[in-house]
Amino acid sequence: MSVQVVAAKMAEVELKDVSPGKELPAGSPVTPTSEDKTAARSDPREAGAAAAEPSAKAGEGSRGLLTPNTAKMPQASALKHSDPQQNGGEAFVNRDGTVAEAPRMKKIQFADQKQEFNKRPSKIGRRSLSRSISQSSTDSYSSAASYTDSSDDETSPRDKQQKNSKGNGDFCIKNIKQADFGRREIEIAEQEMPALMALRKRAQGEKPLAGAKVVGCTHITAQTAVLMETLSALGAQCRWAACNIYSTQNEVAAALAEGGFNVFAWKGESEDDFWWCIDRCVNVEGWQPNMILDDGGDLTHWIYKKYPNMFKKIKGIVEESVTGVHRLYQLSKAGKLCVPAMNVNDSVTKQKFDNLYCCRESILDGLKRTTDVMFGGKQVVVCGYGEVGKGCCAALKAMGSIVYVTEIDPICALQACMDGFRLVKLNEVIRQVDIVITCTGNKNVVVREHLDRMKNSCIVCNMGHSNTEIDVASLRTPELTWERVRSQVDHVIWPDGKRIVLLAEGRLLNLSCSTVPTFVLSITATTQALALIELYNAPEGRYKQDVYLLPKKMDEYVASLHLPTFDAHLTELSDEQAKYLGLNKNGPFKPNYYRY
Repeated sequence: MSVQVVAAKMAEVELKDVSPGKELPAGSPVTPTSEDKTAARSDPREAGAAAAEPSAKAGEGSRGLLTPNTAKMPQASALKHSDPQQNGGEAFVNRDGTVAEAPRMKKIQFADQKQEFNKRPSKIGRRSLSRSISQSSTDSYSSAASYTDSSDDETSPRDKQQKNSKGNGDFCIKNIKQADFGRREIEIAEQEMPALMALRKRAQGEKPLAGAKVVGCTHITAQTAVLMETLSALGAQCRWAACNIYSTQNEVAAALAEGGFNVFAWKGESEDDFWWCIDRCVNVEGWQPNMILDDGGDLTHWIYKKYPNMFKKIKGIVEESVTGVHRLYQLSKAGKLCVPAMNVNDSVTKQKFDNLYCCRESILDGLKRTTDVMFGGKQVVVCGYGEVGKGCCAALKAMGSIVYVTEIDPICALQACMDGFRLVKLNEVIRQVDIVITCTGNKNVVVREHLDRMKNSCIVCNMGHSNTEIDVASLRTPELTWERVRSQVDHVIWPDGKRIVLLAEGRLLNLSCSTVPTFVLSITATTQALALIELYNAPEGRYKQDVYLLPKKMDEYVASLHLPTFDAHLTELSDEQAKYLGLNKNGPFKPNYYRY
């Protein structure tokens, strides 16, 4: 038997004896010695040369196999009486006199390195092993906690008694001990939110929100925290819940709770947890909200359903999403909207910046983090060519993807064609595309018929606020198997073996699976703050029980607050120019019907 075969056999035996779940003792024969580590770091070309010449002359040294300074293999007689420990454990003599190599450390080191990697805690705690492997179809979607990657502790926050350092316990979050990490993230976000910080400095002395009691339901992220702390600096009291069960940053929620905010949210809430948190925000003894800041309309819906009398003291609603605004217009049309509401979603600073530029960057971020997909050459269909769809298409096209668009509006459809995209019906391309992205704000855009016809490994995701665009409910059937791949990523497997990759269970991709650009959120958050100030301080009768757009002057003010970041300088109209255009020198510079 050759020396190489013996060495391989011995390495295999040693590997079988090593349990991957145990740490190796310091004196273990498979623990790398200092000499082993030195050899592993030596020039691989030298080691390769030694391995290529297994035969050797007697007496050329007894350092052992694959030693960089040894060009040839020593004969067995040269090592018959040597002590393996004196040779660094690198060679030893079998009973039949043959020389065998001790197992080299390359494979052992790999396993050991893997152990060390698993020991390292992530920023917010190590993910539970039981949640990282494939699970049954019921477990993979029945428990939202399976998406929680913040702690090994599976105890629901609702079952915990938590208090901050001041003894306040009127909050419910994942872990108050993460507050320091959250505070650092908030401080980073402040650097990219110049308008909110400027608003905080300019209006802090006036306290325009003094006496305001704002109940909010938005994504709880570092950027939202800057908004909440700005509202507090302007005089408001705040209670907050999350509008999405996956978008909460647990460490940020902890920082807010430590700072005295009443926050009820954690990443990976169940549907029951979601409504429980909203109820805890609203239904509290001795505290009556008088302003609502909503994202999606769930908070407004809950108050209408459970506590309609509260609207007697509420001065207004500020809503920032397509879904929430649609709900408000429905209430207004039915004559059920009993307070003024501000439609922030359709303000210029929301549509043209948050929806377009934010999604242009975050769509790539979300897909990369979850699937590691390469975009070049991929066929992608984007459902909807509004501002969100425009941003997604522009990013994917720039990365080399072949992009198709579906659209119901002939104006948006013509824009897609003029931008170089192929306008199709979903049925025409569903068999060939690699990625399907919905961003319409509608329901049942992608239904079971489409899902059945998709190619193997097609990635399916949603960029709209609600989980209504993809008919995920139709996939929860016994013949389909759900398999957890990683946090926010599921394989849905058909009986014939075909599978699709579903992201965030059809919920909002960018805030569920990635982060969004802070600077863009500064624009939206400043718009929300100004809308709250406007509604709260408006004289009685200015706003009736209807839905309003943000005044154009406020849109321009928000934009102007962000210009100094770019060292940008506006041109000022002369009196003659202003008169010629029929404008005030200080704005607004465009009529309300102007399309930017």
